[in-house]
Amino acid sequence: MSMARRLVLASASPRRLDLLRQIGVSPTAVDPADLDETPLPRELPPQHALRLAGEKAACVAARHPDSWILAADTVVACGRRILPKAEREDEARQCLDLLSGRRHRVYGGVVLLVPTAEGGHRRSERLVRTDVTFKCLSKSETDAYIAAGEWQGKAGGYAIQGRAAALIRWIGGSYSNVVGLPLHEVAGLLHGHGFPIP
Repeated sequence: MSMARRLVLASASPRRLDLLRQIGVSPTAVDPADLDETPLPRELPPQHALRLAGEKAACVAARHPDSWILAADTVVACGRRILPKAEREDEARQCLDLLSGRRHRVYGGVVLLVPTAEGGHRRSERLVRTDVTFKCLSKSETDAYIAAGEWQGKAGGYAIQGRAAALIRWIGGSYSNVVGLPLHEVAGLLHGHGFPIP
């Protein structure tokens, strides 16, 4: 692969790497950005997802000036409220209690930086929304999901590709977006800029 076709995934998420490989794209490198992901005051969920994806891309592009940079961020939101990436059991339980029996939205912000002949990068972006509805969760269902530990580090306290699939009654939109990367849009961005996809 030439330098002009080096692709760097700006994420530490193994799920995003697996999703890319699912469509035949194997990044040359994985170089996550270490950023403060705290929402800004009055920042809405879709704006938050795109801002973080853009900041991740810019941070990593500084270390890989000749490479294509792909960055993404996933935000789980109830109305205007951005749910955390659950790190503690009480956070995960609060998320599940909030999501129980309700429809929420998952926003995926994707930014692709393509190197230019002038030495910079050209930016393209996509914002994807998926609607997800949880069943009404009993206390025993919530307890069992918490005990399984899948929620750790997951936006909104759940992983749709795991045990939570049994708790989700309906989904409208991109499934892969909820996992962590909207593949249709990513493939379109890459293909539209001439990056080879098998």
